[in-house]
Amino acid sequence: TKKAFKDGVRKGILIQTGQSFRVQGDKLPEVAQEAKVTIEELKEGSGPAAEAGDTVTVKYEGKLDDGSVFDSASSFEFTLGAGEVIKGWDQGIAGMKVGGKRKLFVPSKLGYGKRGAAPEIPGNADLHFVVKLKSIQ
Repeated sequence: TKKAFKDGVRKGILIQTGQSFRVQGDKLPEVAQEAKVTIEELKEGSGPAAEAGDTVTVKYEGKLDDGSVFDSASSFEFTLGAGEVIKGWDQGIAGMKVGGKRKLFVPSKLGYGKRGAAPEIPGNADLHFVVKLKSIQ
């Protein structure tokens, strides 16, 4: 009942956070960190930064953790932020300028996830890309 919770808080047995209660001394449950792309700027480009809705053209090479290349292209075009590519690319290419080059580490969750992309990309694979932004339209 409400009175029992209030007594527990008053006596220091329970800790109230908003409408939640936990026992004093219990560890807080670990909240999973949101997956993020790690960006290493290799070369700063020039001009305006790419943003959602822009059509961008990139040159790239993608590798797995073991260093094996699973994909590459000298010219690949897509609309940034439209879900046409893996989430890691939408996040990692945003803000790039033409002529810029980045190394992207894309955790599995922002890549192809548990399912992978057979046969080249196994499930739960983290991905490593070197991407050069060739143009923004």
